[in-house]
Amino acid sequence: MGETKDGSELVPNPRVNHGAARIVPLGDSAAVVILGDSISPQIHHRVRALCSYLEHHPFTGMVELVPSFTSIAVYYDGLAVLKAYPEYIRTGAEYYLFPVVAELLEKMLSLIDDEPPPQPRTVSIPVYYGGEAGPDLEFVAEHNGLLPQEVIDIHSSSEYLVYMLGFAPGFPYLGGLPSAISTPRRLSPRVAIPAGSVGIAGDQTGVYPLETPGGWQLIGRTPLSLFKPEAELPTLLEAGDTVRFYPISRREFMEWGEDTP
Repeated sequence: MGETKDGSELVPNPRVNHGAARIVPLGDSAAVVILGDSISPQIHHRVRALCSYLEHHPFTGMVELVPSFTSIAVYYDGLAVLKAYPEYIRTGAEYYLFPVVAELLEKMLSLIDDEPPPQPRTVSIPVYYGGEAGPDLEFVAEHNGLLPQEVIDIHSSSEYLVYMLGFAPGFPYLGGLPSAISTPRRLSPRVAIPAGSVGIAGDQTGVYPLETPGGWQLIGRTPLSLFKPEAELPTLLEAGDTVRFYPISRREFMEWGEDTP
């Protein structure tokens, strides 16, 4: 333990533990709550429960939450925290605010088991599989010793959990892909992938909301827009949603209407 410039005791760099959870600093204005080390529905449930609690009971100074597969980054305004929680301030804390935020988060962690879990939504997404919309469908089928129609049947008969959004605005990372159609990424990523493309990478599936580069195996495309920046809720999906895909024809895709990418 060291000292501050005025000689007062400096609070050490802490790592707070609450059960299996850990809270660690992320720079000088954020903390990361780590709730597990593996991707699983149980850990995801705790990530969502803590996010829900913080959204309904934010501490003064909290700025933003960024959930991931197993953790949540909590960003805060240090000056607002310093003014709002003087009772938490210990000697030297004015030079290092993380212990204040960590203590607040640790108390919240002890309450999330009593928090009603957020109600999941089920979102159905139409997909035109194969053809020009899914140039890698045959590769995915061949890689797994299946026919293209069998890949479509397996992909569209499963239920997927939205673990997180990332990479691009509204891009959902979906867990629950059957191992029978798991396929590695392309060796050479594409420079531009059309918006709405549905892809597979390893044991995950996802949808490209915008035209971006990417290396996932493309098996189809949806006419739905997953990201509308002008909308009150700009992303179609949220972490915790359940997704089901269903096949549509090329004609249905072309006639879909204003949501056609």
